[in-house]
Amino acid sequence: MLVIEDAINSGRLPKIPVYIDGMIWDINAIHTAYPDFLSNNVRNLIFQDKNPFVSDIFSRVGSSQERKAVIEGGSCVVLATSGMLVGGASVEYFREFAGNKNNAIVFVCYQGVGSLGRQVQEGLKDTKMSYEGKEEMISINLQVETIDGLTAHAGRNELLAFFNHIKPKPKRVIINHGEVSKSLDLASALYQLQRIETTVPRTLETIRLR
Repeated sequence: MLVIEDAINSGRLPKIPVYIDGMIWDINAIHTAYPDFLSNNVRNLIFQDKNPFVSDIFSRVGSSQERKAVIEGGSCVVLATSGMLVGGASVEYFREFAGNKNNAIVFVCYQGVGSLGRQVQEGLKDTKMSYEGKEEMISINLQVETIDGLTAHAGRNELLAFFNHIKPKPKRVIINHGEVSKSLDLASALYQLQRIETTVPRTLETIRLR
């Protein structure tokens, strides 16, 4: 949102509608409530009542009727979750936009193995999708782009650095988000560094915390 807001205000992007759909709008309330954790530039904008997250450049999509209007409307940018096309508003937009070669999808976060996002990123041309209880074949003709560097996830080295600065050190670490091989590798590294118990739960596995 910050990149798009800046690009439109500076004239590098035309002034076209930018729609926000999914949980993004609610998350932005956290940014507004805790500006001290943001960069100096963004924090100053919020304190000067120029909050970029609530700029009039952006319009919130809050209902299925509004989403339908966006889909049937003209040129626009849509920011929607989930970023891997595994559920939520993004899947509905993708189903509607995929067949038109004049459209584009831009991935700005990591695409998990097996996700529809990863398959599209790797060149998938057709996929079955459910619509109103029925399966239909969708042709994927839109332009596919990936922008690296915008993901909100910390990398392995950042997680290790975070762990090294925790005081007091935890007695146990549970890793439950990420590819299995990567999670096991991180668990092994944490154990070797601090000799504390690390666990990578299997799908549907139950762990007793106390």
